[in-house]
Amino acid sequence: MNLAVVVLAAGEGTRMKSSCPKVLHCICGQPILQYVMTEIEKLSPKETVVVVGHQAEKVTPILNKKVKVTIQDEQRGTAHAVMMAESSLQDYNGTIMVTCGDTPLIRQETLSKLFQLHQNKKAVATLLSAILSDPTGYGRIIRKANGTVERIVEEKDASEKEKRVAEINSGIYCFEKEELFSAIKKINCENAQKEFYLTDVIEILNKQNKKVAVSVVEDSTEISGVNSRKELAQAQTLMQSRINDKLMEEGTTLIAPELTFIGPDVVIGRDTIVYPFSFLEGKTRIGKECCLGPSVHLIDVVIGDKVQIENVVAEDCVIEDEVNLGPFSRLRPGTRVKKGAKIGSYVEVKKSEVGEKSKIPHLSYIGDAVIGKNVNVGAGTITCNYDGVKKYQTIIEDDAFIGSDTMLVAPVKIGKNATVGAGSAISADVPKDSLALERTEQRIIKDWSKKKRHKKDKGKQY
Repeated sequence: MNLAVVVLAAGEGTRMKSSCPKVLHCICGQPILQYVMTEIEKLSPKETVVVVGHQAEKVTPILNKKVKVTIQDEQRGTAHAVMMAESSLQDYNGTIMVTCGDTPLIRQETLSKLFQLHQNKKAVATLLSAILSDPTGYGRIIRKANGTVERIVEEKDASEKEKRVAEINSGIYCFEKEELFSAIKKINCENAQKEFYLTDVIEILNKQNKKVAVSVVEDSTEISGVNSRKELAQAQTLMQSRINDKLMEEGTTLIAPELTFIGPDVVIGRDTIVYPFSFLEGKTRIGKECCLGPSVHLIDVVIGDKVQIENVVAEDCVIEDEVNLGPFSRLRPGTRVKKGAKIGSYVEVKKSEVGEKSKIPHLSYIGDAVIGKNVNVGAGTITCNYDGVKKYQTIIEDDAFIGSDTMLVAPVKIGKNATVGAGSAISADVPKDSLALERTEQRIIKDWSKKKRHKKDKGKQY
């Protein structure tokens, strides 16, 4: 395509009542602006310019390095914003698509259709419109008797008759470069908001007898802008439904889609079941025939096939095939759980490797550890990995058995086939095939409880 795209993302978004720029508010875990940029990238434009303004230093870092950024220091309207992009496009000649940074539901297919219609009609300007049952808040498309576009009127400047028009302006256009910037220079700010409206370009071009076309979007939700917290929530609902529908079409079972929250970059294999109240975010990758949930929260986790997970929080981890996790366990960044292993109830694992078919069934903390194959870690076991200054590693080799309520004071190594007795505090290496015990000698004080009761009966404190 001989196409350049200008994205308007300079607005403050005062109705959001937020210190965060409007376009950086998230939907399904991803900034609003990122959705727009993803769809634009699919068009493969020759140039992409993003006009930023309010808190530009926060917005710019999320953009692709190939994108040109221009600053609108003072927000003086959409036409003024487009003018800020002119210098970035001085070496480009052709069609310029102007779109908004706050329309996360727009699709590449709709943008392509707009561009193709613009080309086929040989228009100098083509706008994207929609028919709404309630057009409140949008500029209205005013057509001539023959059906062609005459002008666009902003709601604050519209008459009562014009406000009853159902066809609205989306704020997305295609223009021929020369005619666009020539017309912008003729715009004034004699309107209710004292701003330079890009919509005035349409009326100017009409007066010059230049051809203006309209592409009507099939799904009006695509052009929904996000200007308030309520609209943010509405966009979240629509985007989540779109994501979930696609996953179900590809072979994922969602028990309650309306109660399942999945990010746009999450990949799930066929025949995996996701139960309600699960949150799958970031670059999470899930294999085939898994069962997730209820109440699973995964961020940037890679999961193999036939994995069972219930009530688990995990981030930046790798879970291999046939692993069983939970309920009520937490896997912190840097953890790898190998094939067939089990992490049970109330277990926290941090930056550790758990070997094939090893088990940590319950009530344990495993940090900075390497655990071999077929290891059994008893209830209440912890690795004491931090001395207040530095963290140290614990190594447990294949087929070792760690008794309940054991403290492994790192750095320490438990050899292959070794056994650690319950209640031990192990601070020295245990050779393979050995038994390690660390307990004080058990003492029996006879009649201790009887003497305690006797003193209590006399009213004395014990």
